[in-house]
Amino acid sequence: MKVMSDIPFSVLDLSPVCQGGTAAESFRDTLHLARHAERLGFHRYWLAEHHSLPGIASAATAVVIAHVAGGTSTIRVGSGGIMLPNHAPLVIAEQFGTLESLFPGRIDLGLGRAPGGSMPTARALRRGLGSSGDTFPHDVQELMAYFRAGGPGNGVHAVPGEGLDVPVWLLGSSDFSALLAAELGLPFAFASHFAPDLLHEALALYRRHFEPSARLDKPHVMVAANVFAADTDAAALRLFTSAQQQFLNLVRGTPGLLPPPVESMERVWLPHERQHVERMTRCSAVGSPETVSQWLERFAEETQADEMILAGQIYDHAARLRSFEIAADVHAGLGREAAGV
Repeated sequence: MKVMSDIPFSVLDLSPVCQGGTAAESFRDTLHLARHAERLGFHRYWLAEHHSLPGIASAATAVVIAHVAGGTSTIRVGSGGIMLPNHAPLVIAEQFGTLESLFPGRIDLGLGRAPGGSMPTARALRRGLGSSGDTFPHDVQELMAYFRAGGPGNGVHAVPGEGLDVPVWLLGSSDFSALLAAELGLPFAFASHFAPDLLHEALALYRRHFEPSARLDKPHVMVAANVFAADTDAAALRLFTSAQQQFLNLVRGTPGLLPPPVESMERVWLPHERQHVERMTRCSAVGSPETVSQWLERFAEETQADEMILAGQIYDHAARLRSFEIAADVHAGLGREAAGV
């Protein structure tokens, strides 16, 4: 049985744009947080592709990855993820081949099947590509073929990209990508930080059906969770209200900038909206260091994850830095306990 101190912690950053802020400020804060995470010993720093969402600045994900990787030195940097139906596989192979050439041994390529935005936005992104979620398995294999020495054998070559070792992950919130990751022998990351309903079913299917590959000899799972940590439970609950409001706006179909926290959500949402948001965010560690430690330990035991990636949509940048610092301290403290120190 795994213990949490043996599970690498990583950061999932959506480059939030706060009310009163700008995308330029978000990118500055993203790099600051990445350097902070590197000093704290986090393993990976992933950025996510979203489009037409005012509160998320990481739409040009490969560009932001380059920004972060160029400003750090040891932490792995990657996508959590690139929404492959939006792109020609060759373009992504070239982009991540370029990143791997610039920052060798530090780049991850996580792939998602969702469009990462509304359907009109997806149509605007795809133009005449004709790609969709239905072609995702073929697109993944085409993309991986561009990284092979000699390429896919169709006369098309990813330059740079061909012959480079770029780790590919599949991301998902259902059984579809779990089964595909198992079939292809790829590591699998589950988006439990916003879509936890099928978490345990997807992990069980992935582990049960996993086929060893040249890339991976046994199943490897990463699970996502939100972390809102502060010195007290009350302070952390207040930080959490920014994310709750952002999810509520998505439920209402009115996405916006990340709002400042409020003292209580009671007058902000209706009962059915509260139920919806709480279901979406139930994989969230919210509280003091002790509360967060207990929640993360329980989550690690329930999922038996090999890695954990933590998100935190926190309005105040200093509070966000402190939240990830607490998470790192919790992880280090459990390591000392396990070693009997």
